[in-house]
This record gives sequence, C-alpha cells and structure tokens, in this order.
Amino acid sequence: MSTSTLSTQKLDTRVLWLGAVAGIISGIPFGILMGMMGMMPMIGMLVGVDSAFVGVLVHAAISAITGAIYSFFAVRFPQTWGVAVIAGVVYGVIWWVLGALILMPALLGMFQNIFVIGTMQWMSLMGHIIFGVVLAVSFLWLYRRAM
Repeated sequence: MSTSTLSTQKLDTRVLWLGAVAGIISGIPFGILMGMMGMMPMIGMLVGVDSAFVGVLVHAAISAITGAIYSFFAVRFPQTWGVAVIAGVVYGVIWWVLGALILMPALLGMFQNIFVIGTMQWMSLMGHIIFGVVLAVSFLWLYRRAM
C-alpha cells in the first residue's frame, strides 16, 4: 500500500475520523508552542471566552476539523512519507495564511491586523508548519494501519 491512492474508491468516513485524530495529535506540539507564547486566552476569545482552558478546547476542535479536511484531500495523493512531508508543509502554510493572517484577526474584530506580519506571525508560521508536518505524517501512519 505504499503508493496507493483513493482515486477509484469511495471516500470512507473512517478516513475523516483518522484525519481528526491526526489533527488532535498534531495540535499538541502546536498547542504547546501557542501556550508558551501566551496565545491560548486569545484562542478562547474566538468563542467569546478569555480563558486559556477554553482556548485549549477551541484549539483541539480546530485541530480535529483541519485534520479531517486534510484527510479528505490527502487520500487522493500517493501515500508515501515524502509526499506526506511536502503536503504537510504546504497545508501548514495554507492554514497560516487562512487562520493566522486572515480568520483569527477578522473573527476577533482586529481587521487592521489582517495580513500584518511581525514576530508573532513568523512564530505562528513555524507552529503551523510543525502542525502540518506532524498532521500529515500522523495521518499517513494511521491510514496505513487502519485501511
């Protein structure tokens, strides 16, 4: 199964669950980095609660959802470690642009900060790339064992 794809198979909901689990796994190192940066209360503010604990819960939910989205696309590509690492980097950068540079400031009403890139955003890029690579590698590992 080293180079198999799902192109001729029906998408199995198990794939989405595997992606969600991989998303939670990959959210752990990213969440630790965000916690060290003091970002968790701001993540909590996405649901209107200025709390690090709520931020952790919101981050876990976002990680699971983005992991499931990743799995939807990932099964259409060759299931190799090299493809996974490249896909993870690309996916991390995509979510950095969408999440950190657009959605987060917009949802927090900080419209003046959309596409503003400073030290925190560069650190966020590093976190998103780590998230993407751990996500892709975790998903591939889980996928190979479950499917």
